[in-house]
Amino acid sequence: MCIAWPMCIKEVLPGKECIAELDGISRKVSLRLLDGVQAGDHVLVHAGYAIEKIDPAAAQEQLNIMEELKQNITSKN
Repeated sequence: MCIAWPMCIKEVLPGKECIAELDGISRKVSLRLLDGVQAGDHVLVHAGYAIEKIDPAAAQEQLNIMEELKQNITSKN
């Protein structure tokens, strides 16, 4: 199973890369698979590549679902 995490683009860098952030952690992410993204946009990131641009509400919904799943897993252990 593959998981793509929603991240917010903080800065677009030269060479089709950006700095993206999730929960206060910043990572360099490749933008080679997307066009027309800019700082402030939300993207799904898988294996270091932004694979889809999504709206902020969808990003937050996905994060909420992942947090709920995490809580269910940790409460069973």
